[in-house]
Amino acid sequence: MLNISQEKLNRKVDLSQYKAGKRAFHHRHNKWFNRILLGFSILLLIILFLPWTQTVSGKGSVTTLSPEHRPQTIQSPIPGRIERWYVQEGDFVNKGDTIIHISEVTNQYFDPLLVERTGEQLTAKSGSVESYRGKVTALGSQINAINNERALKTQQAANKLQQARLKVRSDSIDLEAAQTNLQIARTQLERIQQLQQEGLMALPDVEQARLKLQETQAREISARNRLLASENEVINAEIEISRIDAEYDDKISKTESDLFTAQSNQFDAEAQVSKLENDFTNYSIRNQMYYILAPQSGYINRALRAGIGETFKEGERLVGIMPSDFQLAVETFVRPLDVPLLHKGEKVRVQFDGWPSIVFSGWENLSFGTYGARVVAVENFISPNGLYRVLLEPDPDDHPWPRDVRIGSGASTLALLEEVPIWYEIWRNLNGFPPNYYQPQTAATDNVK
Repeated sequence: MLNISQEKLNRKVDLSQYKAGKRAFHHRHNKWFNRILLGFSILLLIILFLPWTQTVSGKGSVTTLSPEHRPQTIQSPIPGRIERWYVQEGDFVNKGDTIIHISEVTNQYFDPLLVERTGEQLTAKSGSVESYRGKVTALGSQINAINNERALKTQQAANKLQQARLKVRSDSIDLEAAQTNLQIARTQLERIQQLQQEGLMALPDVEQARLKLQETQAREISARNRLLASENEVINAEIEISRIDAEYDDKISKTESDLFTAQSNQFDAEAQVSKLENDFTNYSIRNQMYYILAPQSGYINRALRAGIGETFKEGERLVGIMPSDFQLAVETFVRPLDVPLLHKGEKVRVQFDGWPSIVFSGWENLSFGTYGARVVAVENFISPNGLYRVLLEPDPDDHPWPRDVRIGSGASTLALLEEVPIWYEIWRNLNGFPPNYYQPQTAATDNVK
């Protein structure tokens, strides 16, 4: 009681004579309360010095370890129209099973015999290439024949030129002999005329000498004419060689022009053949794309495009599939402050949503319903949610993960760090400090080496 009244009731009435007063005003409860308080203080002091495992908590979801085993969607590389569904949602399909049959919506590929007709065009154009190749070979042989004929003609003309030059030399010698005979005849005529004037020779001898001089002059003129004719033959032989060169140059140039034209046509035909081969291959592959096949064995999750006759664009998602053979993993997200504390290969405890568990974050041995995991990778770039992504795999040294855990379900993680006293952990959390920074023993050993 507060005793604010001037009337002191406790002085006038003895409460201890009542049963409730006897229970309230005895002094034995103070002794038990002090004992309990002392025991609790001692227990609290002992607890403060118990070991506590520091942890880095995170929140994520169940995924697969390999990217190829994660849920995926099947797209069509070409636009089309749905003609028939071969599966239903929830069906199991093996790799290569047909899921959807589609048809063309592009008018360029409407022809059902497009591949066969392209093959016929390819065969015809290939024959054209062979024809041009034969023509190129024939023109090459023709050029070789012209070159051989040119060499023979040139050799023949060179022989004629050599003969003409030899004849010039022979005629020049004959001219020199005729000039010598003419000089001798003149000398003899002058001597005979002098002797006739002295009376030692008769007049007929003078006339005979004059006649011989005239004959010698005629032979000298004839030799000069033959020499000029021989020199003219030399000139004609040289002109013939030039004419042969010009004639066969013209023939070879014309044939080479035809050869180059044939080669150009051949290359153009080969380019068209290459294009037709490309088109033929593309059309053949495109025909195989009219059936959408399962890329791997798994379960059909959801049909994203329903109905018959519905059109779609290339690359548009048609149906979702979940691979049947996969290895579970957990992707969790941690704060940037905790990323330096996580290393590849570290132990992590995982709690799956929907699975009963009792978790003591600092005493992992007392936790129930958690499963072991190891850090596989720590992302080096922050995620859109402002946290860093960490990928976990099952710990082979721990209990296996539940087989019925579904991909995409939630998971909570606790990365196990150093052991510290509980008082230190309370003090750290009150001050907002991060867990102790440390490196694994393997990393420390590598640094020492």
